[in-house]
Amino acid sequence: MASYEVVICILTFCCLLAASLGALLLYSRLPERYQHEETVAIIRLIGNVFIVMTSLVLGLMINSARNTFDGVDHNAHVIATDMILLDRTLRRYGPEADDMRARLLAYVRHARDSTRPKSDPLIMGDPLSEQLLTATGDDLKTLKPADTEQTNLAQDAHTIYQAIYELRWELVEQAEGTLPLPLLVMLVAWLMLVFASLGYRAPNNRVVVCSLVLAAALIAGTVYLILDMDGPFSGLIQVSDAPLDRVIAELTR
Repeated sequence: MASYEVVICILTFCCLLAASLGALLLYSRLPERYQHEETVAIIRLIGNVFIVMTSLVLGLMINSARNTFDGVDHNAHVIATDMILLDRTLRRYGPEADDMRARLLAYVRHARDSTRPKSDPLIMGDPLSEQLLTATGDDLKTLKPADTEQTNLAQDAHTIYQAIYELRWELVEQAEGTLPLPLLVMLVAWLMLVFASLGYRAPNNRVVVCSLVLAAALIAGTVYLILDMDGPFSGLIQVSDAPLDRVIAELTR
């Protein structure tokens, strides 16, 4: 089944191609009064106005998608660092925390190796994943420190675990993307008008047709990459698994 980004990309390509080639073929069939130079000039002027508007909106969409991707990538590194710190804290606590360290390692391995749904890099939709992380937190509550040092380490472990849990849900929220569908529909409509103005009164030859097809494909590809970047856990542009690999390497040392 095709992804949302691929469907939007294909629809965008078809719409732009239909608008440009439709205007190209329609021009020769219009009555002569619609082929005056003044009419063509107005159509091109309107097209130029929307070229500026679509350029601005595309720039804003790229910036928004990039900010989403960078924010998720940053949080993925932060949560990886916190997991390493939690393991180090539990290791210092003593053998009583070995079971918790094992559950934390199992959670990280499960998050890295499982087939993860689009919505969550740490497999929100998997009950086992949720159980492994929650069990680690529950076990922390059962610690019974024997001295002041262990008391401080237990408090530090609770604080780090809470940060991990909060970051996990923050990643879930960020994974949903920020680009609204109505804005995307409006952008495609503006692009259709621009491509129609390009095709209107253009020479009907293979060079022009190939140029319009190529331009439509490149614009559709740009829209795909923007949407793909806005969903950092699927598609061609994804947040790297390297932080999780680093966590596993550190937890198994």
